[in-house]
Amino acid sequence: MILTRGARVTGAVLCAALALIVAGWVVRDVRAADGIEHLWHYWAGYRDARISLGPTTSPYDVVLFVVYLAVAVAAVRSSVAGAALVAAGALTLVVRLPGLWNIGQPRMDSRFADDLRTRALLCAFASLAAGIALIITAAAGRRTPQDCSESALSRPGPGAGVIAFLCLGAAGAVTIAWEIRQAVRIPSIYPDWFLGGDRIFQGLTDPPPGWFTAVLALLCLFAAASALLRAAHARPFGLIAAALLLGGGGLGVARSVHEKLLENFADLPIEAQLTVVTGFFEVLAAAVVLLALALALPGRAAPPPLPGQGYGQGYGCPSPGVFGPPPPSQPPPGW
Repeated sequence: MILTRGARVTGAVLCAALALIVAGWVVRDVRAADGIEHLWHYWAGYRDARISLGPTTSPYDVVLFVVYLAVAVAAVRSSVAGAALVAAGALTLVVRLPGLWNIGQPRMDSRFADDLRTRALLCAFASLAAGIALIITAAAGRRTPQDCSESALSRPGPGAGVIAFLCLGAAGAVTIAWEIRQAVRIPSIYPDWFLGGDRIFQGLTDPPPGWFTAVLALLCLFAAASALLRAAHARPFGLIAAALLLGGGGLGVARSVHEKLLENFADLPIEAQLTVVTGFFEVLAAAVVLLALALALPGRAAPPPLPGQGYGQGYGCPSPGVFGPPPPSQPPPGW
């Protein structure tokens, strides 16, 4: 999706505003926890975590902060950042929507002050408005590509698409499998696990754990299918899915190291072993996807046409093999 300069600037400003909202809540939690170390122990789920006040955020808020900054920079630097704005807007909508019915619930009264909950609700409305504005900006600010380099660089290469499909598809399947396993073991927490309620614990500004897990699984599967088809939106959605996977997997790895589960891995039950392995798998899969989809990022110049290549119809894009013999086989840009 090719954007006008005005749309790119607007999108960058909206992403910067979303990043500031997230940063404000994270800073609040750091201060309430008397330091980033205590907050990190709580976020990672360490057994020895001690925190006086309930945090309003989760570690995924840090990932969201990085995503917003990355999309803002991409919007400023590249004309093909329209899909990135749509991805950031869609993610904001699905993540912040549960706050509309959870922040004002009576169960939050005993944990958070009224003024804090009021600010959280206002921020939820502001984030949802910004998410909608990002999607509208991307749709209204489209323009015709000036040359083939703009449209080509927004798509992943064939090899990168296959790698992203395998890694993200497997990660989505693993996430769903763990959800099914939990539903069998602890059915009493549903539907609160997905919608919020007294039987689960969540941060003030964050969605219920099950809601976020469902979003992550669906995002991975959607990005995997898009990457296989080499869709124009595959790169931003795949990079965002990989970033969220990296955050969750990194927490699992940190928890395994902190609790010394690796040292006693052979003595753990099978399910505990699979939990440890899942964390490492998510980190590895996310890193592979990030590397694969980050190659030939939008904004690089397209390579010159090979000798013997002609120029077909449509914005002067080279059409291999129109005049003269076809070019030699080689990996395409973006692989």
